[in-house]
Amino acid sequence: MPNIKVIQLEEATGKLRDIYDDLIEKRGKLAAIHTIQSLNPDSIIAHMELYMTIMFSHSPLSRAQREMIAVVVSAANGCEYCQQHHGAALNNYWKDEIRVQMLRENYETAGLNEADTLLCKYAIGLTLHPDDFEKENRTERLRQAGLNDRAILDATLVVAYFNFVNRIVLALGVETEEKAGEGYKY
Repeated sequence: MPNIKVIQLEEATGKLRDIYDDLIEKRGKLAAIHTIQSLNPDSIIAHMELYMTIMFSHSPLSRAQREMIAVVVSAANGCEYCQQHHGAALNNYWKDEIRVQMLRENYETAGLNEADTLLCKYAIGLTLHPDDFEKENRTERLRQAGLNDRAILDATLVVAYFNFVNRIVLALGVETEEKAGEGYKY
């Protein structure tokens, strides 16, 4: 049960209803992360612009890599909602539910290549120990693995975004929908 009042689709009117209808049309479905922001409809619009830019725009990182980072960050934060949603999105690319589950439990067991392993290590480090990044250059290993500065920026944006969203989910009691991740347009 959410920790704040939520206006569901059936109750939504005016601008909020328009936003909900647009999300359903563009994304295939309305998610609880959207409805939890229903008391501030403008935040839903800004949130979706940020999400679409970080997760879907042109990047040296593949969509699968960005979803992989989302899953690793969400696992580190204990955010079941985002693990399920973005695990389903990642499985859309990997087509291997067991491997996605392994990633959630311990990325080192998921059979990742060097660059993806380093991206996961970077994501967990930045999530759990952001102060360490000020002390040492954590980006050099990513460069040595073939990632350019734009890829490093994009990885950092994905990590920061999911730390932001995980905190909304956990603080406000966003519940995972039945069949989380199904019905979305990837």
